[in-house]
Amino acid sequence: MGNTTISIENESFLINDKLTYSDLDGSNPNAHGLLMNARFIQGIFDDKADPGRFARWGNDIWDPKAHTQGLIDALPEWYGYGLRAFTTGFQGGGPCFTINNGTIDNNPFSEDGKSLDPAYAERIDSLIWGADALGMAVIVSYFYGAQALRLPDGRSIRNAVTTASRFLKDGGYSNVLIEIANEMNIGEFRHHPIIQEPEGMATLINLARDESGGMAAGCSGGGGYRKREVAEASDYILVHGNGQSRQRYYNMILEVKSWDQNKPIVCNEDSPAIGNMGVAYKTATSWGYYNNMTKQEPPADWSVTKGEDTFFAYRMAMGIGIDVPDIPEEDQYYLQGLEPEWSYDGQRWIRMASLYPESISYVDFYRDGELFHTSYDESFAINFQSNWRYGGVDIGDDRAEWKAVVHLGDGRALEKTAC
Repeated sequence: MGNTTISIENESFLINDKLTYSDLDGSNPNAHGLLMNARFIQGIFDDKADPGRFARWGNDIWDPKAHTQGLIDALPEWYGYGLRAFTTGFQGGGPCFTINNGTIDNNPFSEDGKSLDPAYAERIDSLIWGADALGMAVIVSYFYGAQALRLPDGRSIRNAVTTASRFLKDGGYSNVLIEIANEMNIGEFRHHPIIQEPEGMATLINLARDESGGMAAGCSGGGGYRKREVAEASDYILVHGNGQSRQRYYNMILEVKSWDQNKPIVCNEDSPAIGNMGVAYKTATSWGYYNNMTKQEPPADWSVTKGEDTFFAYRMAMGIGIDVPDIPEEDQYYLQGLEPEWSYDGQRWIRMASLYPESISYVDFYRDGELFHTSYDESFAINFQSNWRYGGVDIGDDRAEWKAVVHLGDGRALEKTAC
């Protein structure tokens, strides 16, 4: 039996039979029962097709076991800021910016779904126990679109749900929540109607609950997706905030609440757009930070990195009522993506991170003194596509001087420069 038990009571989460965060002196009572989390989906990632290409970002080798251990080692820092759960996946997630996920083999299930790769099993076991030792929960996701194609039909999908669920049961874990699939309604899941259609997903949720010995189970959809049939079958209601403005995110939460399910609502994937976390606190729902640059492009830097990660950690802590040092205004803005190790194949991914992105009207980016791009929406990136995704910038010899002029809503302008 582990040190940590995650349970659900009405709309709240409990860890070791206490409302989350209620054990913290001076914590915000409105945060009690929430499960603030992050998407660490690549926690047990490997690539059977060409692993050597992930020896990058300043790493000389690719070592999947060390990659998992790096996450375990980083968890205490995250815990200190209030993180009480993270999502990791048997099939991981897609490197959204650099390597085509369709060329990666990150699937631990046999073709018939009846067995699990022992190396993956070992890594996820160590990760779950590492979280357990700290008092954290793990949301274990079973399927990811591109990798689910390696399972040929509905029978193999059902077998894999059974295999994964029995593995979790046999592991003796008490700190696990189940997510059947990452974003059931999108992409390659069209080849698996049992995942993509709500009635099929309801069946898989029931199967996972039964075979795991009663672990809480649910399933997410793409940003803004919600289906009452899936919510009714779930023990906790998973939503994603990708691509949602604060208003659209708020509207989604209100709609789901109107279903009167008396279950926790958990966003376990949004973006670095931490303004949406403010909506989550206001609506008493849990929120999941997703940095697809530092945390989903293997090898991930699992630490609380400067910029987006730090600003998320501080805002999370402040909402919970955990004391953090004051950050001077000049340090509340950080020109991100120009760190020496974060270039790949002649490109960089440049954005303006902020502790209070809601205060920004727009950002002008200058390259060698000339206006290069203007971004109006969080997360204020060059070549903005969505709050979670943006295009790369061709960097040439990478010797340009970059400057961002941050235009605030109060009329002031602040400059941030990097080389």
